[in-house]
Amino acid sequence: MREPRLARAKSMAVVAIIPARYASTRFPGKPLAIIGNKPMIQHVYENTSKASGLDRVLVATDDLRIFRAVRDFGGEAVLTSRTHLNGTDRLAEVAARIKTTWVVNVQGDLPFIRPQTIRRILRPLRLNPSIPMATAKTPIYHRQEWINPNVVKVVTDRRGFALYFSRAPIPYRQEPTRKANSRNSGVRPQGAKLWGYRHLGVYAYRRDFLLRFSRLRPTALERSEGLEQLRALAYGYRIWVSDVEETSVEVNTPGDLAEAEMYLRRGGVERKNG
Repeated sequence: MREPRLARAKSMAVVAIIPARYASTRFPGKPLAIIGNKPMIQHVYENTSKASGLDRVLVATDDLRIFRAVRDFGGEAVLTSRTHLNGTDRLAEVAARIKTTWVVNVQGDLPFIRPQTIRRILRPLRLNPSIPMATAKTPIYHRQEWINPNVVKVVTDRRGFALYFSRAPIPYRQEPTRKANSRNSGVRPQGAKLWGYRHLGVYAYRRDFLLRFSRLRPTALERSEGLEQLRALAYGYRIWVSDVEETSVEVNTPGDLAEAEMYLRRGGVERKNG
């Protein structure tokens, strides 16, 4: 099936929202952490803005320091309630205020998010009205990422829909496999084997579903793993997972900043050690 023509798509606005809070448990002030002389939120904003098909990009934050930083580099920011317990609720507050068909959620810990990743996540929602939300995965070729609980893993069915997300290494492997089982297996370091798939913190929602989803009560699985997307699966909603080529640089802790700096100095080239 072909993508909708551009003229038709223009009548269906797409808004990208980057939720950002200052009081992160693992890394307070993370959005304002400096990477290559820019705050991380600026990297996320600028790379998101390069994605084709977006009508608007904004940062949703409950902190004036982040709000002012975004305004200072020329971005758009909105202030949200301080009472939100998660990013989905913050996203839904903003989505309820604006007129749009689709909402893209780009997590603020992905400073080098690739524009083509956002496009690939949006595509299935445009083509299939029955899909309420979509996200993405990319191969894991490094064992330290595989065992790191800050790196979320995902397994999918044969059609490409999510079966489960976890901070634990899933599926269990005694040894890594020799090849990826997806059509788009990413850039494999020489001699590396596939451990599994890393979930990227990027989502596309139909706006009406996002508002409904935010009103659902959290589930035991969600609380156990600390992953909001498990709420959707627990209530029986399908999540499409696109295969993408994407950097593994994700800033969850202060220690991840060094890797982000090195990635930037290498000109966006992945490290080669397995």
